[in-house]
Amino acid sequence: MALERVTVRVDLLLGDQAEIVGHAPPAVSAKRERYPAAEIAAALGVPACELPGAWLTAEVGDQGRLLGWQFA
Repeated sequence: MALERVTVRVDLLLGDQAEIVGHAPPAVSAKRERYPAAEIAAALGVPACELPGAWLTAEVGDQGRLLGWQFA
């Protein structure tokens, strides 16, 4: 079974956490979640300081956890 892939944006870094917001129409409030910035940066091969503002795709895993980060 193929995992669903979603588009998200790294809004900002809060300490060692990256605040991720899902891509949603302007009239819809997108859910914000936090993930370890080091985990995302390692998957992408970039320093964590380069994450804010980046558009990414991720697979939706067990219990909705995002994984398999890639640049969009």
